[in-house]
Amino acid sequence: MAGLKNLKKQRRIQIVAIAAVALVIATGLIGYAMRDGINFFRAPSQVVSDPPRAGEVFRLGGLVEEGTLVRGEGTHVTFVVTDGANTVPVRYEGILPDLFGENQGMIGTGSLSDGTFVATEILAKHDESYMPKELTDALKEAGVFEGEMPADAPQGEGL
Repeated sequence: MAGLKNLKKQRRIQIVAIAAVALVIATGLIGYAMRDGINFFRAPSQVVSDPPRAGEVFRLGGLVEEGTLVRGEGTHVTFVVTDGANTVPVRYEGILPDLFGENQGMIGTGSLSDGTFVATEILAKHDESYMPKELTDALKEAGVFEGEMPADAPQGEGL
């Protein structure tokens, strides 16, 4: 009888150990799969002072500098994003959102290549009163954005 109890106890310990190992492996695989899926927002000043590593995908946000929007052949577009202190040139191939324009807030997803942000996705604010909190904070820090968001303005973590 004592041998049967020890066998059951040993079996439970094995099951718990296997479950713990499986949990650690699953957590590691999830972290590995998400490493490129997490895109952190950066303002132009952050990109200039601390450039991202080669091939790193991140989000760049700021205002489209006036006079820099150039529409090329087809859907090729170049412009400059600023936070008031620094600027980053942007290249994009695709259709821009309807509300995209100069002196408007934007956030783009992409990577830095030879000093130019190559965007794979461009988002623009969806109405005149909306600006993501993180973009507002970055522009306030650079001294470009003054005032407060209107009380009825849509709030959110991003575009």
